[in-house]
Amino acid sequence: MDPTNIFDTQFVVDKIDPDGKKFDRVSRIIATSPSLDMNLSIDIATDIWPVSEGQQLTFQLASTLRKDSAIKSTGQEGEGNQDASAVAAERDAWRLDMPGNGGIADDFDYVMYGKIYRYDEKASDEVTVYGSFGGLMMALTGSYRHLSGVTVGANVYLLMR
Repeated sequence: MDPTNIFDTQFVVDKIDPDGKKFDRVSRIIATSPSLDMNLSIDIATDIWPVSEGQQLTFQLASTLRKDSAIKSTGQEGEGNQDASAVAAERDAWRLDMPGNGGIADDFDYVMYGKIYRYDEKASDEVTVYGSFGGLMMALTGSYRHLSGVTVGANVYLLMR
């Protein structure tokens, strides 16, 4: 598994705006993953990327948009010094206007950047992970085994197609 890939699965959209439409250009999407028995509630800018009930979504959380997760190091082994070009590439990975910098985002239709801010454990093995993407919220609920790579305070990219 790619070390930059924190979580990925398929979801099927069950409902759109179940509590009514609150914003003109944003909809709350409720989806389930039949393969992992997980639930997703997420706000999507539907004026940019329209979604319909019954649509299947590929969902991924990633720590970076870079396709090559390997970072070159210089100096002696164990020092962890990074090559200047590797540092620049990591810093500019979000700049999609530069040639070759699209990274994994090129393979997806909808990309957001945000932060995981809360991790709720329930009585059983079920947990809910909450993320904020510039005010667009996400709640991902399922077995802690599937969400073990997601940590509070982590900056993540959310990618969907």
